Amino acid sequence: MRTTVGAERIAASFRDPSGFLFTRNGVLYRQINKTYAQDYSLFMGSGLYENLVKNGLLVPHEEVDESPEEPSNCYKVIRPQKVGFISYPYEWSFSQLKDAALATLTVQRRAMKHGLSLKDASAFNIQFHEGKAILIDTLSFKAYKEGEPWVAYRQFCQHFLAPLALMANVDVRLSELFRNHIDGIPLDLASRLLPLRTRLNFGLLTHIHLHAGAQARYAGRVIASSKAGMNRQAFIGLLDSLKNTVQALDWKPVGTDWADYYTFTNYTESAFEEKRRIIDGWVDRIQPSSVWDLGANTGLFTRIASEKGIPSISFDIDPAAVEKNYRRVKAEKEKKILPLVMDLTNPSPSLGWNNHERDSLAARGPADMVFALAVIHHLAISNNVPLPELADFFSDLGKWLVIEFVPKSDSQTQKLLASRLDIFDQYVLAEFERYFEKRFLIREKVAITGSERYLYLLERR
Repeated sequence: MRTTVGAERIAASFRDPSGFLFTRNGVLYRQINKTYAQDYSLFMGSGLYENLVKNGLLVPHEEVDESPEEPSNCYKVIRPQKVGFISYPYEWSFSQLKDAALATLTVQRRAMKHGLSLKDASAFNIQFHEGKAILIDTLSFKAYKEGEPWVAYRQFCQHFLAPLALMANVDVRLSELFRNHIDGIPLDLASRLLPLRTRLNFGLLTHIHLHAGAQARYAGRVIASSKAGMNRQAFIGLLDSLKNTVQALDWKPVGTDWADYYTFTNYTESAFEEKRRIIDGWVDRIQPSSVWDLGANTGLFTRIASEKGIPSISFDIDPAAVEKNYRRVKAEKEKKILPLVMDLTNPSPSLGWNNHERDSLAARGPADMVFALAVIHHLAISNNVPLPELADFFSDLGKWLVIEFVPKSDSQTQKLLASRLDIFDQYVLAEFERYFEKRFLIREKVAITGSERYLYLLERR
């Protein structure tokens, strides 16, 4: 697709005929097409924009005098406030997806009061900005017409209700189905996977099981508008039912491998504090503009950076650890830390149309500084990733690397080796340094008192 010099289309917005996102010289813009002019004017003139922005439910924007990317189709160009890090529903914890669902329903209720309605309810239109779920798609609104059904109803059920119901009633890891179904989890699939008892839940019976049955019965058929219509009272009743159903879903973050990691760590209290002090000093010295904490568990060390005002992301494979981290973010109203679920041995790939619609983890980087604390032994020994591959991986993700080497003699590594043959001859300190020095300069190396572990501050070559 052609763009002007210095500009780049954002692949995630290509499906919307109302407009598209592009960057020019590093600044994010959105072109609003002429076809959306009437709805945009209604949206901006109705008071809904001010209401949503004031209440932190919509990312604000400015109308700007910037040349459009497609002048013949352009009505206006706006400059939205940039969200720090774009995350995806398959990277969210249970409560993050639940809060995104409730934010979408709140936006829809407020839109109706201003004579508008959401024309789509994609989970990808929600992002976590300064600790809160927020709508980022300004072009999601259309004029509400009395009697029309909610056109985004099916999408809401597929993007929010079905995955939440599966996570709460079957297994929290089923959120990963979103990776294969980026248009939402098909309701017939969700209906088959959910246990029989969920048919006794009125909301799940109505919005998933019966909804899936109706989809099958009416597939490919044209429904007369008189049959598909919905008056305002019924519309509000539908939104209330969805809200009550979502609010009733719950999941307790217990029983996973790493949810209680810090309860069982082999660090002494003094060694743990020394590790924290060393990392704190390095963050003060480098003053990174962003931090990614890989294998962050509940974000204990991530907060060394986030509490200094540095935008920081806590990645962990354990959904319970990420859930606990997110609940703390909410409870303490933290704005600089974003917890996400991520398997480092299988990080989020590029997905969607032409593999460009949703970016891979690496494409959303690099971070200025990466933490890899007490994680390398899991990658090298539990997952057989060779040291040269690990050095390449970390150097792609950030300029500065704070990494902890955990030797074979460490009790945590011994646990990993207890149930398997030790084929890891190269997993020794000297080989670690040899391979990582090919990609990094060792700026500092510190033995952690009271343990056999080492902390390194590395700078990418």
